[in-house]
This record gives sequence, C-alpha cells and structure tokens, in this order.
Amino acid sequence: MTVTSLDKTAELLQKIESRQARIGIVGMGYVGLPLALLFSDARFRVTGFDIDSRKVDTLNRGGSYIVRIPGTEIQLARESGFTATSDYAQIAAMDVIIICVPTPLNEYHEPDLSYVTGTVSSIAPHVHDGQLIILESTTYPGTTEEIVVPLLEKGNPAGLRIARDASSPGFYVAFSPEREDPQRHRRPSRYPQGGWWLRTRRS
Repeated sequence: MTVTSLDKTAELLQKIESRQARIGIVGMGYVGLPLALLFSDARFRVTGFDIDSRKVDTLNRGGSYIVRIPGTEIQLARESGFTATSDYAQIAAMDVIIICVPTPLNEYHEPDLSYVTGTVSSIAPHVHDGQLIILESTTYPGTTEEIVVPLLEKGNPAGLRIARDASSPGFYVAFSPEREDPQRHRRPSRYPQGGWWLRTRRS
C-alpha cells in the first residue's frame, strides 16, 4: 500500500503528541542547550548537534559550560536519553530539527547569517521526506523562504522539495522566534509562528 503525504503528516503529528518524535537541536549554546533540556524534561528523545567538539564532549560527560545550567541538569537529561554529537549524518534519524545557531550583528547592524547558511547546507544532505525543520535563530523576515528553503532543496541529493500543502511530498519548514531570556534558566513552551508546517496542519 502506498504511503501518502497525508499519512506522513499524520504520523509526524502522532509522534509529536505521543512524545515519540526524535528531536534534533542544532547549536548547543545559550538558546539551544536550554531548549534541549526542556524537550528532554517533556520526555522527548533529544540529540544536540554542535560543530564544537569540546561542547559535545562536555555534554556527553554530563558536564555544563553554561554557568546558570548545573551539570546535574545535563546528567538528568543524559539519563533520559539526551546525547550530543558533531556528526550531522545523524540528522537523518531525526523527526524534527530545530536550528538555534547565533546570528551576530555585522558592521551594518544586520544579522550575520553565515552560521545559519552553513548549518542549513550541512543538514540538507540528510533531510528526509516528512521531516520538520524549524529555524529559531534571530533573523529578519523572509529568511526562511528566501534562504533556508532554497539551500535545503539545492543541497538534498534525493531532490526533495518543501511540502507546501498536506498532499505534497517533501519536508516541512517553519520559523519560531527565539524567546530565551539569558536571566532565566528555562523558557515556556511555544509553537512555530509561521511556515508551511502551520499551513499543512490547517489544510
């Protein structure tokens, strides 16, 4: 029996609602790491991705490099299955990918998107049909449509395209504004604010 795009959308939703979805968070900094712990607290299987091998090693040893996050929090997450890696090939095993890389201001006081474009180019070869990719990095309107989607489509060897409605094959993309307060340990749960994920759910 042929599996339709509607079936895959329903399967992803079911995985998320039942906490069976595998969550990959790219960027284990002051936004990505607390978010990884939040999902781990909610009983999701979480993998943290970072190009900094020192961060990866520290997390896998149950340690922390962020002052306001004690090592005991990492150890608790590790007991729940949290792991960190620099191997982007593991992106293929994730159901949801959340990009939390920095976008520092450049000399023109505009977000420097080099970390975003580098990350998207790195994950694009491993994106699969029915996967949800969420951009959470601080950026300007249009980044998801004009930069992220073209890079994902161009870099995917399977020729996957974005699924712009529930009946189309491909991957889903959404944008979720960063809401991390450096003075707080945790942040409240929130949902993607825009993108083809929301359109697909409503269709």
